[in-house]
Amino acid sequence: MKRRLLLLLPLAGFLVLSVFLYQGLSLNPFHRDSALMARDFPEFDLATLEDAERRVDRSLLTTGEVTLVNVWGEWCPECKREMPQLLDLAERGVRLVGISYKDTREKGLGFLEEFGDPFEINIFDPDGELAFELGVYGAPETFLVDADGVIRYHHTGYIAPGEVREKILPEVEKWR
Repeated sequence: MKRRLLLLLPLAGFLVLSVFLYQGLSLNPFHRDSALMARDFPEFDLATLEDAERRVDRSLLTTGEVTLVNVWGEWCPECKREMPQLLDLAERGVRLVGISYKDTREKGLGFLEEFGDPFEINIFDPDGELAFELGVYGAPETFLVDADGVIRYHHTGYIAPGEVREKILPEVEKWR
């Protein structure tokens, strides 16, 4: 009797593990909340992409205006697909700040020249320090920062055309 129980124990463990793994298949890794939600945007002091001598810090995001902060890279194919949506948001009067993530200055500027520049300013983050503080694990990622510099919304991955109207603009209006 004991022997039968000992033989069933690995089978029961396997079945329990299989159930957990099966449930994990239904999860979407792109839909996760930021650990910084409802917290101040992290402190930083970095140069701009356009001017290596010009430094910017967190005060850039405490201007009394809602801002979308978009983490992008020249090397990122989804960032290229997303650019028309960001240009559309800028045309609609949404303030955008870019973070050029793990790029060289030349490649980042070339990307903006080729695909357009919807950003009021681009923070140059070649080592990914600021992105690390934001919990970014890839590009593109977009953060909505309220007028006081608090992160209110986090969009992981590419912003599809329909998501501008369905997700992004409602969030912007909600925090204006």
